[in-house]
This record gives sequence, structure tokens and C-alpha cells, in this order.
Amino acid sequence: MKILFWGTPTYAVPSLEALVEAGHQLVGVVTQPDRRRGRGKELQPSSIKARALELGLPVFTPERIRRDERCQQQLADLGPDVSVVVAFGQILPPAVLNQPPLGCWNAHGSLLPRWRGAGPIQWCLLEGDSSTGVGIMAMEEGLDTGPVLLERSISIGLLENAQQLGQRLAQLSAELLVEALPRIEAAGTGPETERLARLGVRAQGEVGLSYARMLTKDDLLVDWNQSALEIHRRVMGLYPGTLTQWQGKRLKLLATEPLVARLASQLSPEARCLLAAPDGIALEPPATSAPGTVLAIAAEAGLVVATAGCPVLVRAAQLEGKAPAQGQSLLQQLGCVPGDYLGPATTTAATT
Repeated sequence: MKILFWGTPTYAVPSLEALVEAGHQLVGVVTQPDRRRGRGKELQPSSIKARALELGLPVFTPERIRRDERCQQQLADLGPDVSVVVAFGQILPPAVLNQPPLGCWNAHGSLLPRWRGAGPIQWCLLEGDSSTGVGIMAMEEGLDTGPVLLERSISIGLLENAQQLGQRLAQLSAELLVEALPRIEAAGTGPETERLARLGVRAQGEVGLSYARMLTKDDLLVDWNQSALEIHRRVMGLYPGTLTQWQGKRLKLLATEPLVARLASQLSPEARCLLAAPDGIALEPPATSAPGTVLAIAAEAGLVVATAGCPVLVRAAQLEGKAPAQGQSLLQQLGCVPGDYLGPATTTAATT
């Protein structure tokens, strides 16, 4: 089958590789243009462009495919049987959606209709979903509204971050695409309604509908007045970008654990030891300790920090100008002591 592949980030690479390995003919790869990244702000290709060039595939980088009629025609001239989209990053216009005789199909990283739109991986973690998955969806003009051909769910670990979950979902997307394409080909061409009926797709309902809105810089800021679980979900869901401050410098939080007794079975051995500590600091912080106050220094584990409820264990972080650190290395890098405060310099912890 002749496939036109659309994708941009590293997340899409396993799918591209799987389609090549499955013996499909990749007639072209469409991805976002090179962007300036890194400290030097040099132009760098997307992960998909880099891999596609390694595979010897033709690459197209329209700035806005919706407005680029020349590129639209170039893609049509490739004569693809089907288009496959995995995290491309632009909305495809009807002229593009209607080109391939077998349709356009998207591997979407959620269990639709939950988390339509951008950032489904981040939002399922932010909202504490216990499971998520991948759906192979027939694309239409609406935002992730198309019927679903294949779907598979996976459970989410309490200590799993967005990068780790993304890697699992990327591999699942690749597997489902390889499984779906022979079925799409066997259903044949013809009017879309007839093709989809032969495939037995599932129409999305309204029950459980939610949208993953675009995230902003404000979403990255830790609010210690939230609960330990809410803060932990933010750190895991927005990995590796959640921010607070330490002595006026930016501190990026990379790994946390909510010290909540009912979650003990899902925590690390070090965190479980803190919950069982005879002094009870992890379970019952002093009422006078303001959220953001360092309650304890846990050797080999990290910092125990006060929140609006149960404390949170900060296991790994990156101080501005320093390398990421965890455990004892983090403690040595920060030099915190109980009573210190993480957060803006204008806010101070209550006197204990």
C-alpha cells in the first residue's frame, strides 16, 4: 500500500519505522518546518524529518498546509492510497482529507472522546486518569471527532511521567497502525460512508467528552497551596517543565511522590519508609508550616515539602545553571534545611 505519512515529534518515529518495516511503500513524509532550538537557536529538523531522510524518504515541510495549494498538489501527485497522521501539529484541510481513496487515518493518543485535541498525554496525567490508550480514527473536519476503527487501553502508573507514558503510547500507536492498515486496504475504495460501514467503525458519543486545551507557561508553575497529589500530577504530566524557585533561582521539578497513606502501595520503598517514620513528619506536618516549606531532608530520597495537605517528596530537580540531580546529589546541590522555603522570594514560610 502506498502511504503518505504525516508527523513531527519523536512520538511519531516508531509509527514511521513500523510502517516501513511492515513493507508499505512510503511515498512521502510531511512534517513541520525546521525550527530554531537550543541555546544557539540554530535551525533543527523535526525528529520525523531527520528519520525520514535517514530512510531515504521524500520530505515535505509546509509552513501551513491549509494555505499551501502548491504543496497540496505535490502531495496529490504522489498518488497515495492512504494518509496516516501521527502528531503532525497542523489541521488538515478538506482538500487534503479527501485526496487518498482509502482515507486519512489518525493514531490518537487517548481513548476518544476523552481528550480530543492537543496534549492528551499531558492532560490524562494532570487529571489523574487511571488508564488511557490509542485509537485509530478516521479523520474528518472536526477536531478528533471521527469514528474509531481500533482502540487499545493501558493503565497509568502513579509514578509515570509524560515522557515515559508517551514512549509506551508511541509504541502502541505503531502496533495498531500496522494492524489497522490491512483492514483499511481490504475494505476497498468507494464512498466514505460505505467504506467505514464495511470497516465497522465505532462512532464517538458525547459521554466522557473532554478537550485537551493548549498548555501555557502559567501551567508550569507549581502552586504549593494545592494538594500533594495535584502537585505530583502536575510534575508528572508536564515533565520535564514544572517550575518553582529556590533562593531566587529557577528550580525545575523532575520527579515527585505524594506522601499519601492510601497510595502507599504505589510508592517507592523510600517514600513508604517516610510514611512509616516514627516521628510522623510525612503524615502530620506542623500546622504552622506554610505550603512550600521544607519539612525534612530525607537522605538518599530528597526533600519533604509541605503542601495544602499531605506533604510531597521531591526526588529529582534541576536548579538553574546546574545539571539535573536526584536523591543525595540534589540535597547537596541545594543545601536545604528544614524550615527553608521553595517558591517566589516575596513569599515566606510561616514561623514554626
